[in-house]
Amino acid sequence: MAVLRSLAAVGSVPGLWWGAARAAAGLRGRCPRRGYAADSAQSAPTFGFLLDIDGVLVRGHRVIPAALEAFRRLVNSHGQLRVPVVFVTNAGNILQQSKAQELSALLGFKVEPDQVILSHSPMKLFSQYHNKRMLVSGQGPLVENARVLGFENVVTVDELRMAFPVLDMVDLQRRPKTTPLLRNDFPAIEGVLLLGEPIRWETSLQLIMDVLLSNGNPGTGLATFPYPHLPVLASNMDLLWMAEARMPRFGHGTFLLCLETIYRKMTGKELRYEGLMGKPSVLTYQYAEDLIRLQAERRGWVAPIRKLYAIGDNPMSDVYGANLFHKYLQMVKHDGAEKQGAGGLWRQRPSATQSCASILVCTGVYNPKGPEPTQPVQGAEEAPFHGHRDFSFSPGLMEASHIVNDVNEAVQLVFHKEGWIL
Repeated sequence: MAVLRSLAAVGSVPGLWWGAARAAAGLRGRCPRRGYAADSAQSAPTFGFLLDIDGVLVRGHRVIPAALEAFRRLVNSHGQLRVPVVFVTNAGNILQQSKAQELSALLGFKVEPDQVILSHSPMKLFSQYHNKRMLVSGQGPLVENARVLGFENVVTVDELRMAFPVLDMVDLQRRPKTTPLLRNDFPAIEGVLLLGEPIRWETSLQLIMDVLLSNGNPGTGLATFPYPHLPVLASNMDLLWMAEARMPRFGHGTFLLCLETIYRKMTGKELRYEGLMGKPSVLTYQYAEDLIRLQAERRGWVAPIRKLYAIGDNPMSDVYGANLFHKYLQMVKHDGAEKQGAGGLWRQRPSATQSCASILVCTGVYNPKGPEPTQPVQGAEEAPFHGHRDFSFSPGLMEASHIVNDVNEAVQLVFHKEGWIL
């Protein structure tokens, strides 16, 4: 049942056909060293890689040396990938094109934009909201990102604050010196896009709440709070992520936790999402699967891609997501193509993918010397659950198929399992 609840939590795309989108046991504790010899001659690939970025390929702005070794194995003498690879990151405060350029410079080979999946990339599929007036939260190229995703009419938190300056009152230096006239010409907001962690959390939390509690008219007040509230689409549920610091940093999942807690405290009800994207959402893995298939077709690899290997550093997002997607594939295989999701149907096109294996590396969030992610810490009765509220705590989903030191060892492991020349 826990798996079913988690599958239902990822949101859905009512009426969407995926063809139209086009767009072994885990080892705990010490990370083992592995070395493999070649087993057989190389053939057309029947497997592909889903690679996390932060904590797997890079730490902040520094490339992890093992990533360079891994791509010496993955790229042939012509600078082309030997197998289909998609980079699946929960980052979102950057343009897809810019992320591809950044990876190209770090890894030493050409990464195409359509090989990069940002946390919000699947929002392209939520076309029923693309023509609505949406408040967008995050940082970086917010408006450009929203428009790339298909949203035609967006308002940033800063624009809303300028229109209604009396709403943002925490920072004394930013409070208006005089009381401005209330505006009645500001078009109503029809939904909220949460693309990534903002810079001024207090401002974003306050104004998003104002929009939700006023039914999109933040300059007014309502006698009762509307419920269900305006549609909310969110991406990147990571509570923590790994940069240059020795300890993990707050991610967008922490911001979402704050928003959800405030909403429930004020209304007594749960904040609801029309869609939650980014790992561990099944929707993100479906999107990645489709890009793997298209990449293989472009390269002329006629053999269907049967296996996916997801390499990541975060047990909650990377391992949980890959395992949840593997469970989903088994359910589709057993029960048929259509699955009920939250708010509608996933209409899954026929898929050749049979499995998705999770490989956990020790270069990021996961610390093999730290407490087990599924075990209580000293003095506590329950294990801390770093996942999102709408995903059930399921210890089995947080157990990686394999644990290795780094991405280079992960690639060697997969090549060995597939009988490929290293």
